[in-house]
Amino acid sequence: MNILVIGQNGREHALAESYAKSKKVKKVIMTPGNGLTDFQNPKIKNYPEVEMMNFEGIVKICKKEKIDLVDVPQENIIEAAYVDRLADLGFKVFGPTKAASQLEWDKEWSRNFMVKYNLPIPKFKSFTNRKEAIKYVNKLNDKLLFIKATGLAYGKGVIRAENKKQAMEAIKGMSEFGKSGETFLIEEGLVGEEFSLFALCDGKNLQIVSFAQDYKTAFDGDMGPNTGGMGSVAPAGVVTDTMIRIIKAEIFEPLMQGMQKEGRPYRGILYLGGILTKGGVRVIEFNARWGDPEAEVILPAIKTDYLKIVEAVLAGQLKTLKVEMDNKVRISVAGCSKGYPRDYSKAKGKEVIGLDEVIKLPGITIFGAGIKKADKKFLVSGGRVFYLVADGKNVIEARQKAYQAMALINIEGDNLHYRTDIGWRDVERLKNQLSLRGIGLSEATWQS
Repeated sequence: MNILVIGQNGREHALAESYAKSKKVKKVIMTPGNGLTDFQNPKIKNYPEVEMMNFEGIVKICKKEKIDLVDVPQENIIEAAYVDRLADLGFKVFGPTKAASQLEWDKEWSRNFMVKYNLPIPKFKSFTNRKEAIKYVNKLNDKLLFIKATGLAYGKGVIRAENKKQAMEAIKGMSEFGKSGETFLIEEGLVGEEFSLFALCDGKNLQIVSFAQDYKTAFDGDMGPNTGGMGSVAPAGVVTDTMIRIIKAEIFEPLMQGMQKEGRPYRGILYLGGILTKGGVRVIEFNARWGDPEAEVILPAIKTDYLKIVEAVLAGQLKTLKVEMDNKVRISVAGCSKGYPRDYSKAKGKEVIGLDEVIKLPGITIFGAGIKKADKKFLVSGGRVFYLVADGKNVIEARQKAYQAMALINIEGDNLHYRTDIGWRDVERLKNQLSLRGIGLSEATWQS
């Protein structure tokens, strides 16, 4: 079979590698791909001249390369109805329809849907008028709030406000998101630990695959502005078997039933952004695809043929398949241009040094993102440049591997930025568990 994966980021690179593992797959085409996607695997081929939003160009590739399956994994092209439009042309497509994916691309609609079907969510109010929103905030006591653009903002449309002054600044800042920020939500701030949980859905049935923890802010100590994600860990220690049972019964199953009642059956990957509070699990958001950087630590752990999984979803036969995972812990660290998520123009076009050697290290995988290849060199082309993924028997081992490998990479002019504390919550959790069991840290860590 010939597979087309539309995209160019680390998530799409991880998907291409997952499909390429299948014996049934002859080749994986990526549009446009990046400088690393076709570097390591001869099964993967890039079409860099065809951008994601070039629908006609993508259709031409489907015909030219005799594509048997198209994977639509990115939020903007899901919102642009690529799944619907390609299916109408007779192609087999994996991903939710535009109507089903409104769960992600319209946060106001999504929250109202959750209210209707009694899903556990924070209190919220939607606004289109900034003056009215400021009046509303003025009536509140100083407390934690989140101001959220209702449209797509690639992980950057949520602003945390600790007090009224910050909330008012955040409301004014919604204009920076253009159309996506014309309508915005003001939500009560929930205190707890966040996690990402992923399920496969075939319209009626669902199967929880795995769970991760994303580190969203730009700097160590969970400081700085929100980004698309600076790294992640899977499986995340915050999620327990009891939590999974509750989430399935009280969140996923009512959602699936509600989507059927609304005439929007959900097929594809469903991503719950949740938070564990003192009062239990609450829904922060739903996304209609794999997370990025969560995909990079979950997809490599799937032992079941990924193509077989996708075919079961498309056939409505998810009940007949059990997705098997390996027992490793993985950490991803995003290698970013200095200045990201704001101005990183000084890093663009600079050489990424050391990738060739790091790729060869055991237990290390590199997924490309904002990176291109020219004159046998890897050059920066975006904010998040690559993701380094390390595996281990526990989070401490995986983390040590990851940061030892990251130390071998740089961007010309010392323009590489990355967080040095990815996985800190799970490291602390594991240390506490080991201490209670009387096991020394050195007995649990990986030795170089």
